[in-house]
Amino acid sequence: MEKKVSLSGLFPEEIAKAIQLSPLFRAKQIYEWISKGAESFEQMTNIDKTTRKFLEENVLLRSSKVTEVLKDPDGTIKLQISLSDGLAIETVLLTDKEGRKTACVSCQAGCAMGCAFCQTGRLGLGRNLTAGEIVEEFFFMEKEAGTLDNIVFMGMGEPLQNLDAIRKAVAILTDKKGRGLSPRRITLSTCGLISGIYELAENGPFVRLAISLTTADPALREQLMPVSKGNPLPELKTAIKFYSEKTGKRITLEAALLSGQNTGLESAKRMAEFAAGLDAYINLIPWNPVQGLQFKTPSRKECEEFVKILQNANLKVNLRTRRGVKIGGACGQLGRSVASSI
Repeated sequence: MEKKVSLSGLFPEEIAKAIQLSPLFRAKQIYEWISKGAESFEQMTNIDKTTRKFLEENVLLRSSKVTEVLKDPDGTIKLQISLSDGLAIETVLLTDKEGRKTACVSCQAGCAMGCAFCQTGRLGLGRNLTAGEIVEEFFFMEKEAGTLDNIVFMGMGEPLQNLDAIRKAVAILTDKKGRGLSPRRITLSTCGLISGIYELAENGPFVRLAISLTTADPALREQLMPVSKGNPLPELKTAIKFYSEKTGKRITLEAALLSGQNTGLESAKRMAEFAAGLDAYINLIPWNPVQGLQFKTPSRKECEEFVKILQNANLKVNLRTRRGVKIGGACGQLGRSVASSI
């Protein structure tokens, strides 16, 4: 039997073509309902019953489904989502002190990057997500948590390995005739794929860029983040500069702090040297425990001493609060509960 097409990753013209729907304004109505978070064709009350019945029988509104909702006492929410082929992903809601809600979405089922401190990297890569599956993550979380303020591509997977799907998902979510999310409220995080950063700078989407740096010690970074072997730090810094100059956007350098690994004086000095000359903001994230990994979370004192060295170098630094740890929803923990599905 022919597989039903899912409408959640399509623009009105594509919807009309996919289901041979005429006139076009019907497809526009469907698109608007999808952008409002409609969960069924029955909710599309300005569409006649005959068309709604046709849609119900012949196409899918969404191709994936939420299989579990986990809530941390700190307000973090994690959705476990089953894809049409049986693979699974996770999406997390983060809420800051001002009450702003951010969806941390996945772009791949699993990840091929193999960062030593990350649970997702232990899964290996299942496949890239489609634009529709990414869009569905966002709307699933809006249904659970209410109107979202931001979206960050910091979930499972390496965004620059799935840039085409992300481009389309961003185009759909920022479309003023649809959801209308501002591009300024979207951040893409990469572990440092240099060619992808240049591609992003030249062809978009023109969103905020974050680099998962972790350490500016070349040998240690190759050990912790295998991607560094083909994407060395000097060339990475050049690419970051190019992105900032091309787009006019400040970038974020992210570092997972691993006690006794990358938290010492020399590590702080190397990071300060790497950040020198960049229009950058530094986010430090105390490592979140992952079962089976032998790293240790740094003490508060360890973190604060690291922060002080960077601040003394006139760098803008933020030590992030750990959130979502109890539900495996914190940075580096995604995939802990879906490993058997990858």
